[in-house]
Amino acid sequence: MTKRFPVDFEFFDFFEGMCFIISENGKILRSNKAGIEKLSINLNKINFFEIIEDSERDLVKNWVNTSLNEQKSLDFPSKFNIGNKEMFVDLFLSPYKSIENGISPGNNCFIIARDVTLKKTQEEDLQRFFYVAENTVNPLQITDTDGNMIYVNPAFLRESGYTKEELIGKNPSIFGSKKLKKKFWADMWATIKSGNVWIGDIENKKKNGEPFHTQLLISPILDGEQKVTGYFGVHRDLSEIKTMEKQLIHTQKMESIGTLAAGIAHEVGNPLASISALVQVAQRFTTDDLVKEKLELVKNQVNRISKIIRDLVDFSRPSNFELQLTDINKNLTEAVEITKVGVKAKDITYELKLNKNIPLLPLVADQIQQVFVNILLNAADAILESQKKEKRILVKSDLNKSNEVIITFFDNGTGIADENIPKIFEPFFTSKKEGKGTGLGLWVSYGIINSFQGDIEVSSVYGQSTTFTIIFPIQN
Repeated sequence: MTKRFPVDFEFFDFFEGMCFIISENGKILRSNKAGIEKLSINLNKINFFEIIEDSERDLVKNWVNTSLNEQKSLDFPSKFNIGNKEMFVDLFLSPYKSIENGISPGNNCFIIARDVTLKKTQEEDLQRFFYVAENTVNPLQITDTDGNMIYVNPAFLRESGYTKEELIGKNPSIFGSKKLKKKFWADMWATIKSGNVWIGDIENKKKNGEPFHTQLLISPILDGEQKVTGYFGVHRDLSEIKTMEKQLIHTQKMESIGTLAAGIAHEVGNPLASISALVQVAQRFTTDDLVKEKLELVKNQVNRISKIIRDLVDFSRPSNFELQLTDINKNLTEAVEITKVGVKAKDITYELKLNKNIPLLPLVADQIQQVFVNILLNAADAILESQKKEKRILVKSDLNKSNEVIITFFDNGTGIADENIPKIFEPFFTSKKEGKGTGLGLWVSYGIINSFQGDIEVSSVYGQSTTFTIIFPIQN
């Protein structure tokens, strides 16, 4: 007996989705053009359930039975599998009562299958991108066509110090350093608005005011008509490169100082030697006690100048990085003498309390002396900034019960604010005014101390004093 369906089923040929009428056992009774063309199979020779992915076939059968038995419409996602081709679909089921010979109803099911493979692929791609964006170490941002941020990833939040609520909807200029010229940004906008990728090195400011150096790549986001709908920005952290550049500059400066010191030693050393010789000659021929006393004073001052120049040359000379048994007390004494020469040490009282029982330690002597001088110079700066009447630096060396050498530097300067103590050993961190410090001294010192299995600690009372403590293990 042939079933007759309403002649207006051809209406569904105009649907983009695939439309079917199937019997309760899955036989395909009718299909629109989209179903025939997209599946490319002979629908008269195949059961509808056979084109369902194996793992979902029983589930679809159950949903069809439920729709027919309960006489209700259902919709759910599924998957077709035809040969080697997979197709993600959204299925809509509805009971369909056909008229057989105009008298008895048949229990059939009307199905619309909408192909969502492209949408599913796009969703998966978007999910992959979102996972990568959320977990990458590179700061990412997406803006609208006006440059206002509509997305920032966690790495961007960590680096900038802002929260998502503080950034979304805002223009990136809120953390701009204002150091780049207007033409720089005008060229950038001209490039990306034309649909091209732009790359440039920029400096932003974190929420706490610290600089944030990055290489920024901005790529326009285009729609299907190649119209710009937004911009995607990727930052590459340049902090390490900037650190190395500043270290190189600092190293070159130290080399220049060393060259200058060597020149001074040569040019000044010869006249000093002549003065010293003349003083000694005069001492031999004079019988006046007052003159002898004054000549002895002149000789001592000449020797002092000569020693200062030698120390400066030794301190500026590049390290040979060779371990040698080092007299810590001698190094401390020389470091104090070096810092006493500076103008900043004027009127500062230096007090040395050195334990004579400290053994020689395997160190690189000039590197350790650099550490001592760095700390002493910082102490002198802090004392001068405090403008206290009593200006005092105490340097101590001692032994503790754990078989360690303890070196202490105390100053009664301005102290360090509590919030700055965790940062003082970070590169380029300084609480000094602009141009007064590089922020490298304590960072370099920390690295040197650690390279010899030592440790360096700091304690401070803001506005009153600071104490640096260096600990070296005594090796057998």
